[in-house]
Amino acid sequence: MMKKSYKLAQSNNKRSDANLWSEYEIEAKTSLIDRALRNLKHGDAFAVFDSYGDIGAAGDTAEGLFYRDTRFLSRFELRIEGKRPLLLSSVVHEDKAALSVELTNPDVRLDEGEKLSRDTIFLGRTKFLWKAVCYERISVRNYTSVQRRLRVDLLFDADFHDLFEVRGTKRLRRGKVLTHVVGPDGVAFRYEGLDKIERRTVIRFTPAPQSIETNRATIEVELAPYEQTSLFVAVSCEEDGTDEAASESNFFRAYRDTRRARRAATANIATIKSSNESFDEVVCRATSDAYTLITRNDLGLYPYAGIPWFNTIFGRDGLITAMLMLWMDASVARGVLRTLAATQATGLDPQSDAQPGKILHELRHGEMANLREVPFGRYYGSIDATPLFVMLAGMYLERTGDRETILEIWPNIEAALQWIDEYGDIDKDGFVEYSRAAASGLANQGWKDSHDAIFHADGTGAEGPIALCEVQGYVYAAKQHAARMASAFGLDELAARLSLQAEQLRVNFDAAFWCEDIGTYALALDGAKRPCRVLASNAGHTLFSGIAVPERARKVAENLLSPDGFSGWGIRTLSLGQPRYNPMSYHNGSVWPHDNALIAMGFARYGLKAEAGRVFAGVFNAARQQELRRLPELFCGFIRRAHRGPTPYPVACAPQAWAATAVFGLLGACLGLELMHEQNEIRLRDPVMPDFLDEVIIRNVRLGASYADVRLHRYGHDVTANVLSRRGDAKILILK
Repeated sequence: MMKKSYKLAQSNNKRSDANLWSEYEIEAKTSLIDRALRNLKHGDAFAVFDSYGDIGAAGDTAEGLFYRDTRFLSRFELRIEGKRPLLLSSVVHEDKAALSVELTNPDVRLDEGEKLSRDTIFLGRTKFLWKAVCYERISVRNYTSVQRRLRVDLLFDADFHDLFEVRGTKRLRRGKVLTHVVGPDGVAFRYEGLDKIERRTVIRFTPAPQSIETNRATIEVELAPYEQTSLFVAVSCEEDGTDEAASESNFFRAYRDTRRARRAATANIATIKSSNESFDEVVCRATSDAYTLITRNDLGLYPYAGIPWFNTIFGRDGLITAMLMLWMDASVARGVLRTLAATQATGLDPQSDAQPGKILHELRHGEMANLREVPFGRYYGSIDATPLFVMLAGMYLERTGDRETILEIWPNIEAALQWIDEYGDIDKDGFVEYSRAAASGLANQGWKDSHDAIFHADGTGAEGPIALCEVQGYVYAAKQHAARMASAFGLDELAARLSLQAEQLRVNFDAAFWCEDIGTYALALDGAKRPCRVLASNAGHTLFSGIAVPERARKVAENLLSPDGFSGWGIRTLSLGQPRYNPMSYHNGSVWPHDNALIAMGFARYGLKAEAGRVFAGVFNAARQQELRRLPELFCGFIRRAHRGPTPYPVACAPQAWAATAVFGLLGACLGLELMHEQNEIRLRDPVMPDFLDEVIIRNVRLGASYADVRLHRYGHDVTANVLSRRGDAKILILK
């Protein structure tokens, strides 16, 4: 069975450039940047609104109220006297609890023939999500000196489109949508899916409308001079077999609960305050975005990947996000490890690329996934999630000393290590390769999973099985961490074997991947063991993992930070001048914040602190140019130009978990922040601070039972540290 699966994988991975288009890519018509959008999330529900707080006013867009990969509300528009209000302001609160929109009336002619001048009626909308319910309060205030009778209409619809349909995937068949009026105060939409699951959208209004139809509710509002009143709407997402939808219909109690939950989630994290107001705004937004995306399940916390396309569990994204956050909140890593251990593959399933011991790539709940119209219900087509899982386990133990959690998942760690050796190394050459087991799976299975991301110096696509350079680094680090964990548990023979394997991999990797002619590691080896001699950001991850030979590290850094590699906003995924370079592409010339953070952490690991600071400065300057000071999933790789921000990528998710948390990884790398539980030491190893920071105060740095507040100040190129307060016996050291 094993050999047969290898042969199938190799044959299915051969493909011509003419067939490189992937049916899972996001169509350009769903651009997320042609107008301002506002996002909210709680649990498995998220919503995308326009700046008015409406859904669907512009037609076919990514807007909607989504739950478990299905759009439960495809239209929701507010009208006053039949017209759209005028926008005054629109903002998602910094703690992400709610969206606040301020509107006013346009010039309208009332039924009596009287003219209502614009800017005389104020409408305030407050919207938030809680337990699969979207709550809204609409405040209406009369700023005239006469009594007013106004008509407020709410227009709504539910198409129950699968998220992959919204992204652009075409379907031949769909289930049935049924609508009925529940009563005087509400409407229900029902969808009988082809997967035999009934999904329901229930909309309730308080007070009850004067008239209600299947797609419209009309409320008559009578206001004395300067009087204000409120209208309330609750939209529930319900699905057979789930019980998340809240029974609480009171707007104020639900709002109190969501605010309390957010405060509780962030009560014990490390916080950052600096001398730079813009940087503080970036940090606040990053923290807000991270904890908006972090979702609690029975096994702990898990950062969902991003909104709108990736509001679910992704193995690679969750693991890297947890690594970037590890120094500020280790509880995220614990939840990620336990969740991925619980979903680890135990058998062979070619349709989902599953093999025993392999770590999950993606988890979906929608109709198309349930019917296997897309393979992502429980999909394992990721070559790097498994070694990253072992890496994070070792990093978490080193950071926290939490032996109980690591012992709980130790069988999963052993299964992951076995997968690396038995299934990951397809041709038994000592390197871990990928090749999809079914034609429906992802053709490329590293973090650059675009159809055109892996190729040779002449531009031809690489044929598999493909061994990526960064994946060998992750395997090296995984075995090193596993050796230390095994030693801590008294498994000395296993520890010695893993250490030997890691060192042998390091030697073999350098011999096979180093390309002296281009001064960096090859992007990958193809199935014939030919190196892809391409200047790409992947080589920077070899510094992050530590597999790079020290004398190579500076050359790799020089390549990445050359004018061809560094755009001014960050390191490009592919250097200018390389075949297939396109600054507007997804993976072949764009700039990804998380990619830059991991590379900067690698620079710092090899003592290249000035280089890490340069990357940090570029990414920070990109963030402060963004609306809401938010780092998106990626942006285009055009060179930085004066008085202009980075060029947006049209379908980038924002917020995106590993983009938001990149700032924490960058700061930790530059400060050399190391939290070592066994040594009971909080270390600042050769700290540097970029020019945009004169002072940084980090509060509530936790190590075991100890807590510390530390102030760092820059004097030219030197950084000093002062302990503002300390509880516990942890030592705080500055190491040079």
